[in-house]
Amino acid sequence: MWLNTIKNDVQSILERDPAARNTFEVLVCYPGLHALLGYRFAHWLWVRNFKLLGRMTSQMVRALTGIEIHPGAKIGSGFFIDHGMGVVIGETAEIGHNVTLYHGVTLGGVSTEKGKRHPTVEDNVVIGTGAKVLGAITVGANSRIGANAVVVKPVPPNSVVGVPGQVVVRSKPQSATPDLHHDRLPDTISVSLQALMARVDELEKSLSGHMEEHPLNFDNEQNGESYLPLSQDNGGAIPVLLHAPQQGVWHGEDFMI
Repeated sequence: MWLNTIKNDVQSILERDPAARNTFEVLVCYPGLHALLGYRFAHWLWVRNFKLLGRMTSQMVRALTGIEIHPGAKIGSGFFIDHGMGVVIGETAEIGHNVTLYHGVTLGGVSTEKGKRHPTVEDNVVIGTGAKVLGAITVGANSRIGANAVVVKPVPPNSVVGVPGQVVVRSKPQSATPDLHHDRLPDTISVSLQALMARVDELEKSLSGHMEEHPLNFDNEQNGESYLPLSQDNGGAIPVLLHAPQQGVWHGEDFMI
């Protein structure tokens, strides 16, 4: 059984990494495989109640590969960690068959409770570089998580989750010297949302006189239609509205946190 599992792990690398030339190279040059082999031994110790030895083994593998896999995690066959550095897989994580992780991925917990607190990743899932999947959620089979995505809600099967960057063309030509101000990035979505909020605010002000003459009924249900929850601060007269951010900071009370 062990030999078949290792064979599947090696074969998965040969199939998914164009840089992998042969089995020997995979065996000696792939830290993801080394970490996985170390995990399988540590897990064998863990389930036989040699928990301290299991943890010690996982920490030694972490020191050698930069990949931390808790021996209590459950991982299927055909698992491939490409590059690997910085990958963290928590104790109660469950990973199906033929799953691919890139470097910097975290399958983390968000609770201090002893029970299930890490993600379940089903078969044939790909999780891109730097992605964080947090909590006892499930990533459905055949899904793809994009690089640097932060996933805190369940992902249905056959889904794609990502945070693609927005392309903004410079309004002025850049000089020939390298532009090292990579901290100056436009938040296109936030700016657009703020512009829409400001426009709506102006429209509401222009209609305020008309609304005083013809007040609307903002009950939660009217003619079978649903409305936003009513604010409790003003007696429920006006629907809850988002506040515009101040110096780039949104109001927590608008988002129930």
